[in-house]
Amino acid sequence: MTPQSLGVAGRGTTARPAEVALLASVFVVAACGLVYELAAGALASYLLGDSVLQFSTVIGTYLFAMGLGSWLSRHVERELVALFLRVELAVGLIGGLMPAALFAAHSVLPAGGGASFRALLYLLVLAVGVLVGLEVPLVMRILKRHFSERYALKELVSQVLTFDYLGALAVAVAFPLLLLPQLGLVRTGVLFGLLNAAVAVWALWLFRGELARWRANALACAAVVLVLAGAMVGADALTSWAEDRFYGDHIIVRESSDYQRVVVTSGPTGVRLYLNGNLQFHSRDEYRYHEALVHPALAAHGAPRKVLVLGGGDGMAVREILKYPSVEQVVLVELDPQILALFRDHELLRRLNADSLHSPKVTVVQADAFTWLDGHDGEMFDAIVIDFPDPTNFSLGKLYTTTFYERVDRHLAASGFAVVQTTSPLIARRSFWTVVATIEATGLAATPYHAHVPSFGEWGFVLMGRRPWQPPRALPPGLRFLTVEGMPALLQFPPDMARVSAQPNRLSNQVLVHTFEEEWGKVHE
Repeated sequence: MTPQSLGVAGRGTTARPAEVALLASVFVVAACGLVYELAAGALASYLLGDSVLQFSTVIGTYLFAMGLGSWLSRHVERELVALFLRVELAVGLIGGLMPAALFAAHSVLPAGGGASFRALLYLLVLAVGVLVGLEVPLVMRILKRHFSERYALKELVSQVLTFDYLGALAVAVAFPLLLLPQLGLVRTGVLFGLLNAAVAVWALWLFRGELARWRANALACAAVVLVLAGAMVGADALTSWAEDRFYGDHIIVRESSDYQRVVVTSGPTGVRLYLNGNLQFHSRDEYRYHEALVHPALAAHGAPRKVLVLGGGDGMAVREILKYPSVEQVVLVELDPQILALFRDHELLRRLNADSLHSPKVTVVQADAFTWLDGHDGEMFDAIVIDFPDPTNFSLGKLYTTTFYERVDRHLAASGFAVVQTTSPLIARRSFWTVVATIEATGLAATPYHAHVPSFGEWGFVLMGRRPWQPPRALPPGLRFLTVEGMPALLQFPPDMARVSAQPNRLSNQVLVHTFEEEWGKVHE
């Protein structure tokens, strides 16, 4: 490929190798800068919840820091190349190791660190942003100083910004589709740190004749490359160490899907499933949760034949549903194919769900529940079991809105009931009653209840249907928690969990996400 084909020739003349190298470095540094920004936002959303809030604050802080770095560049008059080289090494080292440092800090700091972790996060984002803000102004000035006869100001700005935006575009596409699924956050950060270091080595060679302390700069380049190469080799060990320390028990599964970080642990007390660091079940007492989730709805129907499960890819709810001889078909809609594969194929996890995902009565659909409901009008179910993660972000919060429950209503038989897990009415009292108000706003009759699950504490559920719910007269045999006699007690709410005023959660406001973050955030302070 000729320099002209790269689009870097000025005023009809052939571009020099140094020009090509500098403009290519703009592409690389733009790509690296965006990766660090995306990695920080993704890691913050994984560890702190509320992805919109975390991405917004991380991006805002990063852009402010870039502006500060650009402003600081005006005070640099001499040794532009030397400064550019040092900036590349610094941003490569700090930005490249930032995901690993944050991941390790979250595991070491008590309860994830709280304010200490946030302070470290934004300090690192500020540092990387300032350094990235210095890069492009320095490249522009180096080009202008060395090739002033070839560039008018408008041509210089156009060339540099074109390569800058192309680099950002390339990474914006590659980060979610290729980098994160294949490399993970830690390796992705280190890889782009090495690219920044490569730009520094490139500058060291291109401008070797004008660098006063060439040997010192060469040693600095070698040191940074060695540190980052070591981090790349040790990325898996670091991730394993951090997760082992954070989760405590022996980790038997650790993998990242397109949607979440999945960790399964096994210890003396049993098996636990974590999604993005949040406990989803403990084998010691998950039967309490799943019996409370499934049986009040299905037993009240009497003889359900066709049941829909939204979420619940672990197969535990399906296990309980298959205890009804009348059930002929269960449709399970789960977004994450890796969760389905894990609980369908892993021997230990198959035992936990009693091989429910292999039942001929079960049809598994890998799809977004919100979209699937909208595309299957006319398909009716005697019972619908909704087992989603808590509304920690807006993508999950949409599954707790009036719009979503209206779609559920369209698929519910006249005599049927739907049920949704609804966080803790003790810890997140307003969040719980917000879901109740949301269901009532759709015109469905809502019946809130709660059960004690030791791993979670008091946990809430809400039944919904077109007719009032009545306690069932019989339950399937062999249940370990629920009884017909004890079921009315689940509907009693003591004063500290009693109903409070709450507005419905709608797509247009997503008040539940804010309320949930506020209430659960106090627990971790």
